[in-house]
Amino acid sequence: MSYDATALQKLATGEPAASTTFERDVEGTYSRGFMYSRNDNPNRKALEEGVSALEGGAAAAAFGSGMAAAMGLLAALAPGDHVLAHVDAYYGTSRLLRDLFLRWKLEVDFADMSDLPAMKKALRPNTKLVWMETPSNPLLKIVDLAAVAKIAHEAGAVCVCDNTWAPIIQRPFDVGVDFILHSTTKYFGGHCDVLGGIIVAKCDDEFFHGVRSIQYSGGAVPSPFDCWLILRGMKTLPWRMRAHCENATKVAEFLAQNRNVERVHYPGLQSHPGYDIAKQQMSMFGGMLSFEAKGGQEAAMAMAAKTKIFTRATSLGGVESLIEHRASIEGPGTTSPESLLRCSIGLEHPDDLIEDLDQALTL
Repeated sequence: MSYDATALQKLATGEPAASTTFERDVEGTYSRGFMYSRNDNPNRKALEEGVSALEGGAAAAAFGSGMAAAMGLLAALAPGDHVLAHVDAYYGTSRLLRDLFLRWKLEVDFADMSDLPAMKKALRPNTKLVWMETPSNPLLKIVDLAAVAKIAHEAGAVCVCDNTWAPIIQRPFDVGVDFILHSTTKYFGGHCDVLGGIIVAKCDDEFFHGVRSIQYSGGAVPSPFDCWLILRGMKTLPWRMRAHCENATKVAEFLAQNRNVERVHYPGLQSHPGYDIAKQQMSMFGGMLSFEAKGGQEAAMAMAAKTKIFTRATSLGGVESLIEHRASIEGPGTTSPESLLRCSIGLEHPDDLIEDLDQALTL
């Protein structure tokens, strides 16, 4: 499983083109290709072409955040359309569907996409979009992308994969997925200093044109400087992902042997129920993991408070390691276990990360 290395040649190399407006020709045309920064600008064009080429897609639309990208895709549906989403999808996506799009007359159900019979049973005649996320957030459940895409297409629906946790190491288009979503805030940016999101389309079709129209009309787009920062991050993305994955594997193996840990959620462990599928559709197993501390919420919170290298903070994909108690972040209605801590494994030396967790777990 590999990515197209030539995609990295599409990265912008100069300073961000910060202008919001561009000069017309004498006759009123735009031979330079740009009119107004909300509908297009050189840096956003470079970002969209670069990410599209990297994922093997036909086109892409960049947004100001991952949630804005999700909203742009869902808004391209029509009232009465049915969305079937992964029950363990990012809580922000679930909240967006429940709190906003139900009021917009979309119909929404949630199913465990790792359970194919249950997923198939939840389909309706009016299902238009199947929303996958693998590895999922925060339980790292693994969805069989090829199997779900096949079932979705047989039902007349398109499917999207939130691939935020697995850029480079997972290729959803290769197994039949129609759209890929990334929160480029995370691994693409790579330094926890920029917000962004992007939708990549396998085919530049009518549905994607609807997403493009929403991007332009709604205006939830990244600034030229934000695009430039994400393009900067892309230059080191393959090398950072390798290190994130290698470090996470070592940390997960340590946690799996620790007497104060009840359960480790990481698809690179052979004990993980999705290990075999993950091994088929991922070249490495990612830089994210979660684990459940023995002793419940109190023990988990105490353990997080004792870390010295890990920072207690939301988000992921940066060079620094982060840890957080997901249930308290997600609030009422959370499906995260009260004892669960989610970790974004950074680029520090893995021995230092293991030593930090070891001392924190000594209660």
